[in-house]
Amino acid sequence: MTSSKRLLSAVLSAFILAVPVSRSLAETTPAAPAPAPVAAPAALPTSGITAEFKVIFEQITTKLKAGQGSEAELAPDVAAIDALLAKHASEKTDEVAMIALMKARLYLEVFENTDKGIALLKDIKVNFPNSEISKNIDQAVAGIEKQAAAASLLAVGKTFPAFTEKDLNDKPLALADFKGKAVLLNFWATWCAPCVKEMPSIDRLQAAMGKDKFLVLPLSLDGPSRPKVVPFYKDKDLANLGIYFDRSKKVMQGLGISILPTSILVDPAGNELGRLEGEADWEKPEAIALMKAAIGSAG
Repeated sequence: MTSSKRLLSAVLSAFILAVPVSRSLAETTPAAPAPAPVAAPAALPTSGITAEFKVIFEQITTKLKAGQGSEAELAPDVAAIDALLAKHASEKTDEVAMIALMKARLYLEVFENTDKGIALLKDIKVNFPNSEISKNIDQAVAGIEKQAAAASLLAVGKTFPAFTEKDLNDKPLALADFKGKAVLLNFWATWCAPCVKEMPSIDRLQAAMGKDKFLVLPLSLDGPSRPKVVPFYKDKDLANLGIYFDRSKKVMQGLGISILPTSILVDPAGNELGRLEGEADWEKPEAIALMKAAIGSAG
């Protein structure tokens, strides 16, 4: 299980279609679906910084789809962004600030260079003090630093942080209660389409592995909402999974998780074996093999 790099396609597309930035950069934790988005313009501009950036965006997207996401492989594209920013340096507009934001997110989400990404975010506040984006920079940086601090505590082989929660009936749940079993923590929500898609395969995985030495703990981000989660379980016939909630997202945020679904595998000794961000097919042979290896370590 490896951490997937976060593609910028959706964010970059939103910029190209002139969808306004309406939330803090720090709000990377998935939330319930927003109202229908503002309709995109009938046609993209054929001139100006938006049109110029579109060319760079398409080049980056092509490379990412081809698996070329290293800093070296995207160096020409970063240079093109720098040239574009230099060309429009005198324009202190939200549009230009957005280009600078895209560069910062490239470092944060594709190159996974937190220090450089934070530095670029701070530069936006200095260079575009009156932009809408600058209003959220401090909150964004604080959130990213908090996630980085949490991530530093987590690594394959390290003892997984203890946490407590409650099940559907408010019965206390602690990870320590399952020491001696391999545990797959799954953070999900009923409003998350990829989560909904993978839940049946997780349910079947639990059935196939049994509960003697392996347990799936689905932590719902819906909040303790019986009207949503209980009917969902019934509709999907998830008979092998328990119902648990991450109240106020405290566990998710404490672990630095920003993508749904995210699954974390913990071995019987309480050490992290790995995590997977994004939808997975838990019935694939490699997934089954990993779960069996985790169970085998239970003795």
